Amino acid sequence: MKTRCHQIAGIIFLLAAVVLPLRAANVLSNPDFETGDPGGWTTYGANNYVLSNPGIAHGGNDYIKVYQTFNGQINYNGVYQDNVSGPGMVYSADGWAYTLSSDLMTGQNVAWIEVTFRDTLGNVLALYRSAPVTTNNIITGAFPENEWVNLPVTNQYDPNLYVITNTVNSLVAPPGTSFVRYQVVFHGDQYNSGGSMYFDDLTLNQTSQNAYGPGWNLVWSDEFNGNCLNTNNWTYDIGNGFESGGYYVSGWGNNELEYYTSNAQNVSVTNGMLHIMAQKQPNNGLNYTSGRIKSLGLFATTYGRIEWRAKLPQGMGFWPALWMLPTHSPYGAWPNSGEIDVVENKGNIPTREGGTIHYGGVGGNDVYSGKTYTFLSGDSATNFHTYLLEWSTNAINWYVDGHLYENQKNWFSNIGTTTNTYPYPTPFNQPFYILMNLAIGGNYLTNPPPSLIDPNLPGEMEVDYVRVYEQATATEISTAILKGGVTLSQPTRTNLLHLALTPTPASPTTFYGQESPQ
Repeated sequence: MKTRCHQIAGIIFLLAAVVLPLRAANVLSNPDFETGDPGGWTTYGANNYVLSNPGIAHGGNDYIKVYQTFNGQINYNGVYQDNVSGPGMVYSADGWAYTLSSDLMTGQNVAWIEVTFRDTLGNVLALYRSAPVTTNNIITGAFPENEWVNLPVTNQYDPNLYVITNTVNSLVAPPGTSFVRYQVVFHGDQYNSGGSMYFDDLTLNQTSQNAYGPGWNLVWSDEFNGNCLNTNNWTYDIGNGFESGGYYVSGWGNNELEYYTSNAQNVSVTNGMLHIMAQKQPNNGLNYTSGRIKSLGLFATTYGRIEWRAKLPQGMGFWPALWMLPTHSPYGAWPNSGEIDVVENKGNIPTREGGTIHYGGVGGNDVYSGKTYTFLSGDSATNFHTYLLEWSTNAINWYVDGHLYENQKNWFSNIGTTTNTYPYPTPFNQPFYILMNLAIGGNYLTNPPPSLIDPNLPGEMEVDYVRVYEQATATEISTAILKGGVTLSQPTRTNLLHLALTPTPASPTTFYGQESPQ
């Protein structure tokens, strides 16, 4: 007998029923360096170190020290952090800086805080900086020694000429913005001049109301409400492999050890969550069962922002994945037509997860490129995190909790067994569908033996939601009055109506700055 269950209907036009995700005021991760390392930050240059001294730190125990490279050339040292953004997003930024009397900055060294808005390729679209800290500032007392000084980021620059064009109170993301970079910069001179700067309690406050900006529309989602899987959105993969070229490929081509089922003990929806569960349970000659679902034939997208909120299991043998495959194979069989792995994790290493793209090598060889993300100290993939893939015509970006950690902008696809290639952006220029699964064992985990896997079962991956956003110009809404009511009509691929106000402050000052290092 089949069990009856209630499903939430597919997306219809709802006024403010699904809201774009809100961000905390300060979007920076580890802004005070209290992890004891620069976790959450990317370092550049040789000389940037997290120091611990509660007698000096602006708050807490830790802060970052930066100074020049002493290589006889103009050089840059510092840290930066990239966060997801969008056109029209509004921010304010500042940070605290300190110079020690026993290690004063000298010569033509300069330090500052910088915010840039960038497109998907990383090109600078808008540039803002704080007032610079210079040797002259220190000598005249404008920047006092042994005292923390707040540096607000208020100077707007021409990003090509590096000259100030305006003084502002708000930093507004221009058209084409993909992400915002906050950066601490130490510009070292070619004379090997000495001195260092300390920075602490850095802030990039998002003052607008949502994470992606008014140009992004929610076009598809599953919030996993109800008490069973919504079959308008998902189908099941069943078994331990697939047919390819007249042959059966077992282990899904990866030596996986599980048999995927549609049973409730492997895939269920309860309490607003999707649960994909792996069990030690015999089925069709295999010792494990689990779940794998996909949107093939029901939903696919080309480009956009695809977002998951999920938590992953911990333990040897677990291989959870949130990923995408092409709906068709116009460039040949896998991997020539591409694969996008948004989230993959080795269950025995919960402090890291990774994102990868696969594309074609000669003779069907797997060519791939990717990076891993390391969670901050004390955190792991076993907690809920928001994972975002931003896919555009010329770049693919990966984010965790809004923080950009990977940018891919160079790939290709070979044609069968020849050395001829379809050039970039092939194969990532076609519709892809969504998959979610929890595998047991396999090549990605270097095939751990069952004796190491068994104690960790059962285990589950929980998914709070999947949401897909597309970027669009303002949508024209038509209205009609019918029987005393008002009907609003809009294009079918948008389902969220929202309004945005963008402030535009102004007023110039003068400082001619150096080129940005990153």
